[in-house]
Amino acid sequence: MDPTRAFVNKVKRLVVGTAVVTRPDGRIALGRLGALCEQEFIRCICSFSDLRSPNPEFDGKACAAVGQSSLMALYDAMFSQLDITSSQLLVTDAFFGNEAFRQQLSDTVNSLLGQRVIPIFNENDADSSGIFWDNDSLAGLLAYEQKADLLVLLSDVEGLYSGPPSDPKSKLIDTYVKEKHQGEITFGDKSRVGRGGMTAKVEAAVYAADRGTPVVITSGYATDNIIRVLQGERIGTVFHKDAHMWTVVKEVSAREMAVAARECSRRLQALESKKRRQILLNIADALEANESAIRAENEADISAAQEGGYDKPLLSRLALKPGKASTTNNLDIIFLFVLLGFDFCIHGCIFMTSNQKISSLARSVRKLADMEEPIGHVLKRTELADGLTLKKVSCPLGVLLVVFESRPDALVQIAALAIRSGNGLLLKGGKEAKRSNAILHKLITSAIPDSVGKKLIGLVTSREDIPDLLKLDDVIDLVIPRGSNKLVSQIKESTKIPVLGHADGICHVYVDKSAKMDMAKRVVLDAKTDYPAACNAMETLLVHKDLTHHEGFNELIRALRHKGVILYGGPRASTLLRIPEATSLHHEYNSLACTVEIVDDVFAAIDHIHEHGSAHTDCIVTEDEEIGETFLHQVDSAAVFHNASTRFCDGARFGLGAEVGISTSRIHARGPVGVEGLLTTRWILRGKGQVVDGDKGVNYTHKNLPVVDGDWMMVVHS
Repeated sequence: MDPTRAFVNKVKRLVVGTAVVTRPDGRIALGRLGALCEQEFIRCICSFSDLRSPNPEFDGKACAAVGQSSLMALYDAMFSQLDITSSQLLVTDAFFGNEAFRQQLSDTVNSLLGQRVIPIFNENDADSSGIFWDNDSLAGLLAYEQKADLLVLLSDVEGLYSGPPSDPKSKLIDTYVKEKHQGEITFGDKSRVGRGGMTAKVEAAVYAADRGTPVVITSGYATDNIIRVLQGERIGTVFHKDAHMWTVVKEVSAREMAVAARECSRRLQALESKKRRQILLNIADALEANESAIRAENEADISAAQEGGYDKPLLSRLALKPGKASTTNNLDIIFLFVLLGFDFCIHGCIFMTSNQKISSLARSVRKLADMEEPIGHVLKRTELADGLTLKKVSCPLGVLLVVFESRPDALVQIAALAIRSGNGLLLKGGKEAKRSNAILHKLITSAIPDSVGKKLIGLVTSREDIPDLLKLDDVIDLVIPRGSNKLVSQIKESTKIPVLGHADGICHVYVDKSAKMDMAKRVVLDAKTDYPAACNAMETLLVHKDLTHHEGFNELIRALRHKGVILYGGPRASTLLRIPEATSLHHEYNSLACTVEIVDDVFAAIDHIHEHGSAHTDCIVTEDEEIGETFLHQVDSAAVFHNASTRFCDGARFGLGAEVGISTSRIHARGPVGVEGLLTTRWILRGKGQVVDGDKGVNYTHKNLPVVDGDWMMVVHS
């Protein structure tokens, strides 16, 4: 729980003010209304809504009169599913001028709540000169009158910003201090919901807070924000009468972090190659020299996670225990690329064990340091005209924001890769690894010389900073959400910055009728059981129909079951093998399970892969060279194999060195991608005073010039 939100522990009566139950066209937003009802079940809540006319030509009072009955019917239906009854209380401004009515209203509300009935207040276009003038001011008034412990005002943005939310320079204000913020805030256009916009919400929040009721303004579009507020998370903007007395720790804003990372990255790129290399070697030395301290912090994280009831897979990923490192010597790094919509498979593409020694991490960093210099590589030279030479050179992307999972070893590897490629980096790790991440970040930044700056790599410690970072499309060049598809989708919807998501790894092995069945068994077992959670593991086994009566096929099925693989069938295989039918033929199990299906021939297998696959890695096992070539040329996947396990689709096994991931996109790179994926290009033109002048005096030659081995130049990314 955030210390500034500790007051929520005492909340027993909550008022929710919302104008987000309608869509822009004025119709009810059923999804948001349902989520609101489910959250209101947590506490006894007084809720009220503003039903307004989406068309200024219509009479607002008439629209509200029609809409209120529909809204209440929906409230009744939804609350009844939770065994809760709702009631409607219509109020006007005049009622609150009567002391007897106010007491009667208070008694009525107490009686309703005592009978598990949620009162829903509605107002019908109040007079702007009265005691309340819109639903927000009514919310503040009710919070005061009903002696609420907390008022939550739901908006269409995350909270109160220092300027218009659409302005990238605007910062979300965590705690509103009237003495500080009252004259500093610039309000943008009126909100799409409600009548008064953010100005009205702030006025209502100040009114209630000054009279003793804390207020939080937050987004009503998220389905769980009320619950998160009640759990004490630092979301939205809090208003509290004692806020001016709270000790405010000087925080570095999201923009300041990103700008600092960019400035440091430019200084890093200006260093000689050997000095950049030395930074990585110093990091490796620091890891080994501080192994005991790293271990202690990591064990503290593990203990806290165990007490918190985290599952075993997460605990395994969290641990940095001594153990045998993978022989692949691969890096668990994320591919970072500049194009929005670049599909990428991250999950499961890991070949270093989570219990690796710190020394194994150090070796990985040293291996990265020994790679060929990636920055300033001259890729192409062209003579445009006499004395006018053009070069295409490699350069870093700029500033990267990586939101990653619980693996603290990922922090080391991502940071090392960013340094090698000259990129600035902002990291947000999981809270369960906060101690491990903190000490690793400290050790890494301590190895960065002052001439570059330790702010080259920033560690974001609060989840609440992410919305601010996602607005910085003028400073951050790429966002990489490393986690679930839900996380990727949420971030894509929340930012204009290019986002690198991850695609499914639905890999197929097709066993042709001419296959040697002993070979097929080896390939299939390895593809499925060598590392089932990997993105290059087999998820679907396709078998030629002529093999269904072959003893080798029966042996293959028995071998899979012997290895503990749970089998699901397509329409044909489920009947033949008497196994459960798969719910979907496009399914990534990431476990000891797979789908089996029978196909007529290689063309049916190819069609199946194109319809149900993810264009990752697909394999054919066959002795027929013509059939094999057909498969290799017609399957449109990033990697296509003949008589070899799909598990070979890996940067280290391909000899690329440090793999940053496996791309399933058709743009820029496909399959295992090395360090070059962190780079983009620039054009450098050298002349002798030439001018275009309508191309009158320019004799273009466009002659390709040789690129000499070792042709590099210092390039500072702008």
